[in-house]
Amino acid sequence: MIYLMRNYLDFATKLAWQAGRLTLAYFGTGVKTDFKDDDTPVTIADHKAEEFIRARIEAKYPNHAIVGEEFGEKEAVGQSHRWIIDPIDGTKSFMRGVPLYAVLIGLEIEGRCEVGAAYFPALDEMVSAASGEGCWWNGRRAQVADTNSLERSIVSFTDAASFEKYGRAEAWQHIQQASYHRVGWSDAYGHMLVATGRLELMLDPIMNPWDCAPFPAILREAGGYFGDWSGNETIYANEAISTTKKLLPEVLKLIHGD
Repeated sequence: MIYLMRNYLDFATKLAWQAGRLTLAYFGTGVKTDFKDDDTPVTIADHKAEEFIRARIEAKYPNHAIVGEEFGEKEAVGQSHRWIIDPIDGTKSFMRGVPLYAVLIGLEIEGRCEVGAAYFPALDEMVSAASGEGCWWNGRRAQVADTNSLERSIVSFTDAASFEKYGRAEAWQHIQQASYHRVGWSDAYGHMLVATGRLELMLDPIMNPWDCAPFPAILREAGGYFGDWSGNETIYANEAISTTKKLLPEVLKLIHGD
């Protein structure tokens, strides 16, 4: 199993890097942006990168399932292994030439996220992990911060308006009052910053599985937590937080007003 995890990790990391380099051909070029039915943006770079990722997975692991943001799900016999991909997480950043977007690739095995790679092409930062293999940031071990309380913690989020929109305004108010600094380093970038010890907490009151599939493995192997707002590791709760294990009890207490 360890050998398999290492192989999956190497494959996901290389594939995220390759797809990321593909997106750079379009980044900062004024590429045309379309808008989907849910009013989220999409570009040719999203489509090309997902097509590339899917083709490589299908060639290497033809019996594995695949689900992606742009082209949906390809089922497979047994469904024990499922790749979950977002070719460009942070398309709003991408379309405006902001370098905080990412290519996300996660592998779910028997319903548990075991492998993840998050590559930020315009920054050339790679964070990846697999169960039992540690979390790696540009070739060196990554670890969450050792901060003792939110009083000295930096907190990030994606969209300030989303807390009220999704019924989390009170929880967000509690977090703001308890923390040291709040800054909107959005989307996957904020979760990556928690895994690498540069933030203590990232909050998303709305989340899709393909927007976060790498992060349970990444945060777990970095000594942290990724999951819902109740303390359950999952990518299917339509919400997410990344934080440290040390701060998780304090964060959950504030969220629930205890």
